[in-house]
Amino acid sequence: MKTIFRQSLLVLSLSVLGFSLSFMITILLFMDSLYYEINFRNVLDTARLVVKALPEEQLDACFTGGPADSLARRMAAFPSPYRLTLIGNDGSVLADSRFSGGTLSGHGDRPEVKAALQGKEGTARRSSETLGSEHLYAALPVYGRAPSGPGETGGDPLLIGVFRLSMEAPNFMRRISGAALPCLFAGAVFFLAALGTVYLFSKSLSVSFARLVQITRTVHSHSEGTFYRTIHSPHLISGTGEFITLEKALKSMARELHSRIEKARAEGRRLEAVLNGMSEAVFAADEKLMLHMVNRRARTLFGIDEGADIGSLSLLEATRSAELEKAARDVLEGNDPGELEVLCYTAAVQRRFRVFVSSLGPGEKDPAGGSAPASGGVVMVLGDVTRMHRLEQVRKDFAANVSHELRTPIQVIKGFAETLLDSPLDNTERIRHVIEIIEKNSRNMENLVNDLLSLVSLEDGERDRPGMEETDVEGLLLEAALSVKFRAEEKKIHIETRCPSGLEAKLSGALAVQALVNLLDNAVKYSPPSSKVFLEAERREGALVVSVRDQGIGIPAEHLDRIFERFYRVDRSRSQDPGGTGLGLAIVRHIALLHHGEVEVESHAGEGSVFRLKIPSAG
Repeated sequence: MKTIFRQSLLVLSLSVLGFSLSFMITILLFMDSLYYEINFRNVLDTARLVVKALPEEQLDACFTGGPADSLARRMAAFPSPYRLTLIGNDGSVLADSRFSGGTLSGHGDRPEVKAALQGKEGTARRSSETLGSEHLYAALPVYGRAPSGPGETGGDPLLIGVFRLSMEAPNFMRRISGAALPCLFAGAVFFLAALGTVYLFSKSLSVSFARLVQITRTVHSHSEGTFYRTIHSPHLISGTGEFITLEKALKSMARELHSRIEKARAEGRRLEAVLNGMSEAVFAADEKLMLHMVNRRARTLFGIDEGADIGSLSLLEATRSAELEKAARDVLEGNDPGELEVLCYTAAVQRRFRVFVSSLGPGEKDPAGGSAPASGGVVMVLGDVTRMHRLEQVRKDFAANVSHELRTPIQVIKGFAETLLDSPLDNTERIRHVIEIIEKNSRNMENLVNDLLSLVSLEDGERDRPGMEETDVEGLLLEAALSVKFRAEEKKIHIETRCPSGLEAKLSGALAVQALVNLLDNAVKYSPPSSKVFLEAERREGALVVSVRDQGIGIPAEHLDRIFERFYRVDRSRSQDPGGTGLGLAIVRHIALLHHGEVEVESHAGEGSVFRLKIPSAG
């Protein structure tokens, strides 16, 4: 405010001073011009009076070559401020009240004399060559009568010379010097009064400008979203009514705008919370398919960093799916793609999405009847149905696998039952052989049903978690090894157990033994005769890790992700192996999950396999 005040005061003061000086100079110039005009008029009037006062006979005599002594004496007796001069038609000085005749040069070149010789009254103001000072000159033509004959003086008026009267030019500034002090005093008073007025006006102007600057800053802060900025300076309390009214209007507008923006922000936060709470991925893009909104689920699924600039990514760059981009463009062009399913690779994992695409703004019809792209862009919702699709596929596979696993023993039992009915009752050896086959297949069906019931029991979410207690791990390993000892001895396979003495873990002993028996049974089944199977236990990173390692044929890498699925077999020809139901590894996986653990496999074709059962300490 001080800068504005000083600048306005300086500018206005200089303006007042310049105006005052200009006004005074203009007045002085005008008065100077008027002063000399009045003096010229007075000199001219005096010249007319003097010409009338001089005897006409003496004038005529002087201009026509007669004696001029008496006229010269009369002119010399004229009051001293004036100088009287008689000039002939040829410009020669005939008589002068200040100088004797014949001592002056010709005056024919003087402007006032030239005008008089032309029959006009002439005036001039200049420095006198004779007297050396500035004079006012007034020249009048003098007329005489031309003689009509010898001895006669009558006839028409004839210009016979010039009468000039001059006086020293009175200096205007010298004349007004006596009144200079009062005028300067009055001017000083006027200037001080004007300066005081300028000071008050400048102060008022600076306050108004300061208020305007403050209001401008307030409006700027409002545009940046800061609505609490108000005018606090005490020197800005006063001001013009217009600024006060404007300030009140801006404050009212700021309050209303702040209220609306807060409501919009609250709605935005609620919408963001809803979108981030959704299990579906949501993308919103403009008409050029450049993203402007992505929810948290979409960032997680498609690997978009939290700090990434969404506005610089297109839909194709974010999803890397040409199908999604095509669906969005179809909507922009006014087509309805409906509901579709697409496959996308996200974080190196193939996922299946059910996609819904909608326009953010309706397309406007053009005059030809077509549809223009919607200006609002599109919103795309992607529901991850990968697990659902996988479960559906597992259900289908389960039904097919159960049917396949049951069909063979049922057909065998049915066939041999018919054989038994057709066989003679006295053939006891044949009957015994048929009954043994029926019993074997019945046992396989029983094992399959038992495994199914066990698996259903383990998958039952409402089933109570089995009792966990501190158990000696080495005893569990020996019990599991003993359970498969008979089959291992048939193939001359040695089971070697390794466990630190005193190792204990909190777990369900029965389920743990069941899981280990399943792993050992597979290891023995798929290992060559006279090989070794290692059953090891250790404490690693706070968890119990039990490993079953064999020297068998191994598992190809493409099957490792699916071997824990029910009825999944690496080689379908093994489905006829005795005692196998295809559910053993699925049961192991669910037992690990019940202990909040996991099971993993490491295997290479032809190099054997290692299955690890990991159970956390808090299990």
